[in-house]
Amino acid sequence: MANTSSRTLRLLSLLQTHRFWPGAELADRLGVSVRTLRRDIDRLRDLGYPVEAQRGTEGGYQLAAGAALPPLVVDDEEAVALVVGLQAAAQGPVAGVAESSVRALAKVVRVLPARLRHRVEALREVTVPAPGWDGAAAAPDGVDPDLLTGLALACRDAERVRFGYTAGSGERTERHAEPHRLVMLGRRWYLVAYDLTRHDWRSFRLDRITGAARPTGARFRPRELPAADAAAFVRAGIGQLPTPYRVEAVVRAPAGAVRARIGRWVTVEEVPREGPGPDGDRCRVVMSTDSLEWPLLALGMTGAEFEVIGPPELHDLLVEWSERFLRAAAGTVPFRSFADRSGMAPDGRW
Repeated sequence: MANTSSRTLRLLSLLQTHRFWPGAELADRLGVSVRTLRRDIDRLRDLGYPVEAQRGTEGGYQLAAGAALPPLVVDDEEAVALVVGLQAAAQGPVAGVAESSVRALAKVVRVLPARLRHRVEALREVTVPAPGWDGAAAAPDGVDPDLLTGLALACRDAERVRFGYTAGSGERTERHAEPHRLVMLGRRWYLVAYDLTRHDWRSFRLDRITGAARPTGARFRPRELPAADAAAFVRAGIGQLPTPYRVEAVVRAPAGAVRARIGRWVTVEEVPREGPGPDGDRCRVVMSTDSLEWPLLALGMTGAEFEVIGPPELHDLLVEWSERFLRAAAGTVPFRSFADRSGMAPDGRW
């Protein structure tokens, strides 16, 4: 019976990953005969799953859209990712989504198996929300769910950990720390901890932690954080990082309209009107960035005329992009490969 139940769960998981499965292929993936597969399909139907069958040589099975969402089968990493996503949405600014995410999060946590529930609850308990953060431009990070929940348990249990860390300069070090809280800013995770090697508070990007965080078994008495909360500590640290470019532009559109389109990523300042009528509306857009490509994209998304104030490199890039777009619009694009334009060698090396 246990083997049959496990196979049924495996079948349901496979049906959820693809829209359509040929019968022979599905039976082969499960390691059963086509006849046994049909019995397993009937078992799923008895449980209320709307499984449709297509007969014939090209026949197969697929989950149909039901009137209600059926129970989902997810593995450990998917369960943690689901909780993390709902938790992020619960802290988001979108009206209506936050409240729904809180309700969904409570339901998901309630039905998790015990071995996962205590890890996920620890993650919820020690994660500090950062409302209003404009980190949408940050690149998404691939953070190991085991690392995330492992650090959450260490934070909750006040247990010292060791881990390898790669700094922005590329230097790799071994850290011994007292974990305090986890913070998610935009789509990037940070660990706020007291660094026992450097004898000071630090914030560590989780995507730069190599391997797993190793609990030492040593407990500690939590220290007083030199900030209002962990999110404020991380924000202050990010604010001290040097940024190579300060982008400034004047957009010929009302500040409210520009703020609604790109306000999450930039600072929009009011500018005195030049004259009567809608054409007199202007605003100043200011941002700090280490890349000039996405500021141009943001300015283009305003849907209005704009003037680049600085830096000069942004104006040069705008000229380059404009010429390229004009050639594309006129259908006069010269035949030059990306490797020719970028300096890449034919073997793919720079």
